[in-house]
Amino acid sequence: HTDEELLSLYSSSKDNRWLGILLQRYTVLLLGVGLKYLRDKEQATDAVQQVFLKALVALPDDVQNFKGWLYILMRNHCLQLLRDKRYVHGDDVLRQQQAHLLPDKELLHKQEREIEQMKHAITELDEGQQVCIRMFYLEKKTYQQIMDEKGYSFMQVKSYIQNGKRKLKTILADKK
Repeated sequence: HTDEELLSLYSSSKDNRWLGILLQRYTVLLLGVGLKYLRDKEQATDAVQQVFLKALVALPDDVQNFKGWLYILMRNHCLQLLRDKRYVHGDDVLRQQQAHLLPDKELLHKQEREIEQMKHAITELDEGQQVCIRMFYLEKKTYQQIMDEKGYSFMQVKSYIQNGKRKLKTILADKK
C-alpha cells in the first residue's frame, strides 16, 4: 500500500492499524531526526513514541505529504523538548553554547600569524599591485573606485590585482 492508500483506509475506517503500518514505515526516519536534535538514543526513542501518539490524535484529514508532515511534527516536538530542557537547565545550556561559540586559542593564533604573514607579503609586491590589492581586498573598493582614485585604466587594475594575487600565493607558499 502507498502512503496515500493507507491514509485513505485510515480516514474511512478510523482503524488505527492502518496508521500504525504507516507510522512503522517512518520509525527509522523519526529516530534519525530525534538523534539529530536530542543527541541521546533513549530520549530520541521516547520522542518517537510521543510523536506516534501525537500523530494518532492530531492527524489532519487533508495531509498531502504524510512523510513531510510527520518529519515536521517530529522536528517541532524535539525543538519543544529542547526549549523545555533549556528552561530547566538554562545556565548549563547557555554555558555550553557559549563554549562552542568561543574560538579556539590555537585557531586565533594561527589566524593572527597568517594575517601578519599576509601583511608582510603585501609589502614585497610592486607598488601598483600593493595599492590595488589593499584597496580591493582590504578597503573593499570596486575596480571603478580604484580607477577613479588612482588614475589607472581598467586593464591596469585587473592586471595589478591578478598578478598581485599570484605573487602573494608564491610568496606565502615559499614561507611555509
